[in-house]
Amino acid sequence: QVQLVESGGGLVQAGGSLRLSCAASGRTFSNLDIAWFRQAPGKERDFVGGISWTGKNTRYADSVKGRFTISRDNAKNTVYLQMNILQPEDTAVYYCAGSGRYFLTSAMQYSSWGQGTQVTVSS
Repeated sequence: QVQLVESGGGLVQAGGSLRLSCAASGRTFSNLDIAWFRQAPGKERDFVGGISWTGKNTRYADSVKGRFTISRDNAKNTVYLQMNILQPEDTAVYYCAGSGRYFLTSAMQYSSWGQGTQVTVSS
């Protein structure tokens, strides 16, 4: 019912910044809570943060709180993940997820996924 496509990943130096985008199509985007997850090689897919459909409510993992910010522009059907002060441990494939609730932290609780975008942070 909904397609999600991530973009904006790349290679950055430690301390740098990136902004990821998640573009949605196929249904009313303003009615979707969206979450960001990340998965490093050999590790589980971990919750990064989520945003409610109104954009008024957010939740972040402790590991990124204060450094990452999620926002959305429903007129553009897009959710953003602004990542600042990036560290090597932030290296992962980043995914956006829908058809869940912004405060749910398990990947199993979401049924719509993008293809992922690679973020690599060098020291």
